[in-house]
Amino acid sequence: MARLPAVLGTVDLPIAELCAARLDGELFAIDDGWAPVDEPDLPAFRAAVVALRMPRPLVIERMSAAWVHGAVPVPPPVAQFCVPHSARIAVLGDRRASVREVRIDDSEIVDLGGIRCTSVVRTGFDVLRDPDYDAVGGESVVNALIEARPWLATALRDRLDAATRMPHKALAIARLAQAALPTSAADQPSLTR
Repeated sequence: MARLPAVLGTVDLPIAELCAARLDGELFAIDDGWAPVDEPDLPAFRAAVVALRMPRPLVIERMSAAWVHGAVPVPPPVAQFCVPHSARIAVLGDRRASVREVRIDDSEIVDLGGIRCTSVVRTGFDVLRDPDYDAVGGESVVNALIEARPWLATALRDRLDAATRMPHKALAIARLAQAALPTSAADQPSLTR
């Protein structure tokens, strides 16, 4: 008997059966899919959830990748994908997903259970350069990425320094400096004894 995927959609089972399993406590709804209640919340699982919105092989990026890497508590309402410039794809007609062509190396893409996602460094790099940085809470996303991976601040600094002919490079470096500031003692709550 074939094993069902970790994240189910209406192509796997009829909607009535999925809803019945959710009511029975066997599945829970997550974004556009359903998953077993005991499914571990790992990056590959989150990538599979986002992949339900992919009509073709794309790379998960920016805020969607930040959710996959655990820096955002819920998936963004508009899933964000990219493709290398060489891929040349047609415009995506889904208003719940966006796709852009970017210059990206294979080393900046990780494979999560057969689903491609930008690496943690590339995700942080993209979030720092996002024009909607303040609107999407970019600083808290970069903070969360760095908090879970202390080495990331240095890697992001190196990646930004290595970028040539990048618009708004100084702004991205300033954003990183602000996000990577250690919390001062004044910001810490006092301890009571």
